[in-house]
Amino acid sequence: MGKDTRQLWKAYVEGKSTGKTPASNPNVQIRSFRGVVLGIDPSLRGTGLSLVRFSDGGKLKLLHRDTIRVRASEPVMVCLSEIHERFEAVLEQFPIDHVAVEQTIYVQNYKTAMVLGTAKGAALGVIARKQLPLFEYPPLRVKQAVVGVGRASKEQVAVMVSRLLGFDGWTSPDETDAAGVALCHGFTWKES
Repeated sequence: MGKDTRQLWKAYVEGKSTGKTPASNPNVQIRSFRGVVLGIDPSLRGTGLSLVRFSDGGKLKLLHRDTIRVRASEPVMVCLSEIHERFEAVLEQFPIDHVAVEQTIYVQNYKTAMVLGTAKGAALGVIARKQLPLFEYPPLRVKQAVVGVGRASKEQVAVMVSRLLGFDGWTSPDETDAAGVALCHGFTWKES
């Protein structure tokens, strides 16, 4: 992504757009994904999920968003059960074409990595049983696709996600992170 595109994204996020959207730049190629993407930001105590529909003409619609919260006093097994049950309910309620999840890139220690992997596994087990296509994206790629800058802050991602989806009633950053992963998939996916 060139300097001009980054400047367009920056102006768009700051509300200083000149009428052009970042996607109007001829150097930016937005893939023609059509369908519903379930974006997941896994965590043991606060898993975010967002469903985004990509329609003809690049129209986006937020269909559902949720944060699966479990109190810190609850044992791990209760967390995993809640994650599993909530994902089952979402998959029963909505027709989903693809699932996109944020990769775990950096963790402070082994225990943290195990906890994140366990939470992610609780969600992905349901996805696997439904045989839905699964795609994983590193955080830098999500930020690049949504904001135009791989080192963007969580706040910048949240602002851009809100603008792209025309929604600002988020209840947690986990939901905006999940929506960012869904948007990343829809913007960058190409059929192989």
